[in-house]
Amino acid sequence: MRIVIDTNVLISGVFFGGFPREILRAVVDQKITACATTEIINEYEEIVQEMIDRKQGHINRTILSPLIKAMEIIEPVTHVEICRDPDDNKFLECAKDSHALYIVSGDKDLLVIEQFGNIQIMNAKDFCEKYFSE
Repeated sequence: MRIVIDTNVLISGVFFGGFPREILRAVVDQKITACATTEIINEYEEIVQEMIDRKQGHINRTILSPLIKAMEIIEPVTHVEICRDPDDNKFLECAKDSHALYIVSGDKDLLVIEQFGNIQIMNAKDFCEKYFSE
């Protein structure tokens, strides 16, 4: 199964645990294929670094290493302008071009869309309840 993970789900999983961490663990364990673009990976790294800096920790870029290694990196060809936050369109583009079934997000601007073609957009809790119960 192919999914796209929104940045806020990744941050929640890396720093706080819960359902987002279950998803990240499934990606690292190669039970789920997470897809991302270079732009998305750059955003992940930038936001993780901001979180580390806020906590006054030392720079540790290895936090994302196992996760990014497990991801399939694609470069999108699709361009969409659907999301009310234009910066979130990159997740829709990635999902479409990688043939993902889900976008897992905590972002209301994405969640309000609910469905994009054959792609379901849901929060981490709903995804875990659906995926881990199958």
